[in-house]
Amino acid sequence: MVMLNRVHLNGLRAVETVARLGSLSAAAAELNVSASAVSQQVKRTEEQLGQALFERTASGLLLTEFGTAFTARLGAGFRELAQAVALADEASECTLVVSVAPAFASKWLLPRLSRHFARHPNVLLRIDASVRLADLDRSDIDIAIRLGDGTWPGARAELLLAQEVFPVCAPVIADKLKSIEDLALTCAITDERAMISWESWFEAAGVKPITFLKGARFTDPMLCLESAIAGHGVMLGWQLLAADALADGRLVAPFGVRAQSGLGYWLVTSANKTDSRKVRDFKIWIREEIAATMAQFGSLSSAN
Repeated sequence: MVMLNRVHLNGLRAVETVARLGSLSAAAAELNVSASAVSQQVKRTEEQLGQALFERTASGLLLTEFGTAFTARLGAGFRELAQAVALADEASECTLVVSVAPAFASKWLLPRLSRHFARHPNVLLRIDASVRLADLDRSDIDIAIRLGDGTWPGARAELLLAQEVFPVCAPVIADKLKSIEDLALTCAITDERAMISWESWFEAAGVKPITFLKGARFTDPMLCLESAIAGHGVMLGWQLLAADALADGRLVAPFGVRAQSGLGYWLVTSANKTDSRKVRDFKIWIREEIAATMAQFGSLSSAN
């Protein structure tokens, strides 16, 4: 390695390219420099090595005996370097970056990721958990899962699931709710940043809005969900947030009435890029998972 430090890498690259392509002009075209610059690099490298690599003839450069042995090793070395650099590209190509809100990631996506790993073992998933709307053209994010009406400038949006809202609470609270009017005897757990409200649910249920007792207020839906599981009151939930807690009995949807929120979860990609194979595969996988969740959700609703 100490001896290698006395030889410039650009010179070695010039020597390898000339030996491989057979001429200064061809090497210059590949390296995007002039033929005279390549010639100077070759000559400087010969001086640094103290050995002639090429014979200068009327027909061009011919490898010397030493040059033949030297460039054979040199070519192998540059092929190894190329493969090493390719590893970075391969790692980038096999990494799928998904932008998603923390609540969606924690309460629904994360418990199911092992099935994506099993189906696509060569794809590394990186979850960018943020409520910030990602710039899909100026970041490394491949696909986003967004909650909204499906309209985002410069983006291509595919509806994943229309969001329905409904009350959820712990079983101990549900036992006391014989009718919708009994909600007046319970505390409302409120997400202060929610894009949904109780009015749409009361309208779907065909009753006038009920005034709740004052309950806990949070700025994060995950905290609202945990508060509901702890028996602090009733929250207005939706399918993917509450699905697993409903499935294992930590929560109950006491009235069986669901209201359309006018919002939905959308798969969002850049309108200026063609979906890669890893993005297409992710879309197929997550739609299958959503279908399985909703089938289970439907059976729970029927039981209620």
